[in-house]
Amino acid sequence: MVRAENGTLSGVLEGKKQYQIPLYQRVYSWGKRQLEQLWSDVVELGRVLNDEPQASHFIGSLVLASSPDFGAIGVNKFLVVDGQQRLTTLTLLLAALRDHLIETGDIERANGIDAQYLINVFDRGKPHKVLPTQADRPSYMAVLNRSPQAGGEDAVGDAYRFFRSKIAAADDPDDPHDLEMLEAAVVRGLALVVVTAEASDNAHRIFESLNNTGLRLTQSDLLKNYLFMRLGDSAENVYSAVWVPLETKLDSENLELLFWLDLVQRDERAKQSDTYAGQQKRFEKLKTVAEVEAEVRRIAKLGDVLATILRPEEEKHPEVRRRLARIRAWGSTTAYPVVMQILARRAEGRASDGEAVRALLYLESYFVRRVVIGRATANLNRTLLQAVTAISATTGSVDVVLREYLSRGRKYFATDAQVREAATSIAFYWQGRGPQKKLILQWLEEAFHPKEVIELDAQRLTIEHVLPQTLSESVRETFAQGFGPDADLDYEHERLVHTLGNLTLTGYNSELSNKPFDEKREMLARSGLYMNHAIAAHNSWGASEINARSSSLAERIIDLWPGPDESITSVDDEPSALRSQIAGIIAEIPAGRWTSYGDVAIVASTWAQPLAAIISTNPMPNAWRVLQSGGTISPGFRWLEPGRTDDPRVILEEEGLRFDSKGHADPVQFMSAEELAAAAGLDVDEDVLVARRGKTKHQVQAGSKTLLKDAQLAFFERLRDYGRENAAGIKSWPRGGRQHWYDVRIGDPRGRISLTVNSQKKVVSAGFWIDDDQVLFAKLFAQRERLEAELGFALVWDDKPGRKSSGFGITRPGDFMDEEQSQELVRWLVTKAESFGRVLPKFL
Repeated sequence: MVRAENGTLSGVLEGKKQYQIPLYQRVYSWGKRQLEQLWSDVVELGRVLNDEPQASHFIGSLVLASSPDFGAIGVNKFLVVDGQQRLTTLTLLLAALRDHLIETGDIERANGIDAQYLINVFDRGKPHKVLPTQADRPSYMAVLNRSPQAGGEDAVGDAYRFFRSKIAAADDPDDPHDLEMLEAAVVRGLALVVVTAEASDNAHRIFESLNNTGLRLTQSDLLKNYLFMRLGDSAENVYSAVWVPLETKLDSENLELLFWLDLVQRDERAKQSDTYAGQQKRFEKLKTVAEVEAEVRRIAKLGDVLATILRPEEEKHPEVRRRLARIRAWGSTTAYPVVMQILARRAEGRASDGEAVRALLYLESYFVRRVVIGRATANLNRTLLQAVTAISATTGSVDVVLREYLSRGRKYFATDAQVREAATSIAFYWQGRGPQKKLILQWLEEAFHPKEVIELDAQRLTIEHVLPQTLSESVRETFAQGFGPDADLDYEHERLVHTLGNLTLTGYNSELSNKPFDEKREMLARSGLYMNHAIAAHNSWGASEINARSSSLAERIIDLWPGPDESITSVDDEPSALRSQIAGIIAEIPAGRWTSYGDVAIVASTWAQPLAAIISTNPMPNAWRVLQSGGTISPGFRWLEPGRTDDPRVILEEEGLRFDSKGHADPVQFMSAEELAAAAGLDVDEDVLVARRGKTKHQVQAGSKTLLKDAQLAFFERLRDYGRENAAGIKSWPRGGRQHWYDVRIGDPRGRISLTVNSQKKVVSAGFWIDDDQVLFAKLFAQRERLEAELGFALVWDDKPGRKSSGFGITRPGDFMDEEQSQELVRWLVTKAESFGRVLPKFL
């Protein structure tokens, strides 16, 4: 006997209840992608609840069965048959909110969350309301009990720190109700179906049937079937005349994109994962066959618009074609909803070619100027989705409406003054994605030839630092000539080397390398690029030349890419935005780890000195875990909580951090800029992180690091030997290295099998990583069901939006440094690698 009821999280958790995760369930395994999606849904729902108190967002089902020790008195206990991942995640979110409220002084509300949703505080032993499977209990209990070990490096700790980071960044000191709305969204706004089985039902059998999945249809398949099912006798004609031509233009993945783009024209909050539900709800209002047929034909015409966006070369108007090609090259699908609105208006005769060109130029300009001022991705997706609503709500000229919308509020459409300032002060080389920075330089070069079409070999060109990133003795001597005798040359070099004025494009980056300017000048003079000739015209290259070129390029950017309407724009509170970003970054530092001011500054695209000033004057979670570069506590560290005088070293040691006799934190527990960027989900180029990290003064104790590197080398040499003997399907097993990864090639240059070990999290992973090819990733992701079926195991997919690599893989627990586990881990990794090598060539 099974009963189903609609419910909310408050209905599930309030009262004397406990939800036990059975042994046969998976351990907690939600990753960054699922957490990001949930957080996005919660934040959006919180905004909607302000205007629509009854609004909700459906998040799925929770299937329960009575626990064997369900009693007549005390806490009512249930087994969680399905839905344990989202239930665990939501309670971790509430725990993170509780802890943030405690640290910001709202103890009463924090206690309310504890008693209502997390812990049965009035029952003997104070049992938790959710009891994870045994493997997750220590980490989960550390979070709920607020122990020093809370927020470790397993999946539970990662989720808790993720939400701590997001809440810290979202908390607006000027809005006393923002966190109340967040709580309301979680406990009252998230809707689910609660299915409860009687005690006589076999919970394990229910679980198996729920997870017995076959080849699932895509959302576009389901919508197509729904529409044509209602067309009756005319279905065959409409299909052959309208739908088949559409499917020749767009594959299954892009058909799904089309349905979402159409949906988001009406509802900016629509998620791509909810496309089927949103479109079906709309299609249900179609009453006659004629209305359904008209809808199919309308979608097909919209498909022509999307095909033009995806293949700009098919556009007939030369200037529209040029602008579309640039947006396509930019590589961000976040622009597509706006582009769709612009082109659809033109197709309907409601916008001229000229208006479409100007609107697309404003969109391009918006992207470029954001990169220049260092705000490449801040709120970008939300801003552009809301732009669709703003455009569709008016009959005004599409170019004028779009510019006015982008000019209002905190949208980071940089003014001319902001561009001029940023060009000489912002490290352009660190902003946005590598291909986008290169495109800006490429388009600047093209602008020097306005009357001729130039063909740049973009694949061969790379970004070159004219003043080298590394100061050799000869370069240092020349660079010093522009400063006084007391100047800090390392600081001045770091301040200038990555700014716009010091960057150009070349096809011989490796040849130029760290050569002094006299030698570079000769090679730049022979270049086919105008901007290199202009650089070569200088006799020397130092601070004054770099600043002058930055200013000159800023003027060209202002001329090429028109900015906002400054009569209506407002300058954003940049320090506040930086404060929120820094708070979000350091909230990701887990207990028992530390980082340096310099590494946080790298990720936040600022400098250590101003960063330290911001941390020391603004309450932030985990501020005590940010130390000086050598791992010592800053003499200037002060608690911002009134009356607090704890010794920060004592707190850090309680959390698990180790110090030597001289007060230096253990370098093995150091959290680098790379790890911080990955944890915070920020769009920072990994190569840039590595390059700038070399400038920091962090000293690693050689002994600990050498032991780890030796263990890595020994493990991968053992893996190589085992692979050569037992995995005939992979032709080449290269020598291992002193690093945490081992790569195997399978004959396709676009990707590689990567086998990794992690001594901190004690896991090993096997995966396939694709270098800078989102098209290939999308192709494989579209075939994920068949691919996983042939491999014989499920995969975790990671598209790393806005970053260089994408991939998928499988992870298992295991300490590669433990001799008792080592050989089994070798066998497991080689077996998985051979499976990838056997199956993947069929899909590439």
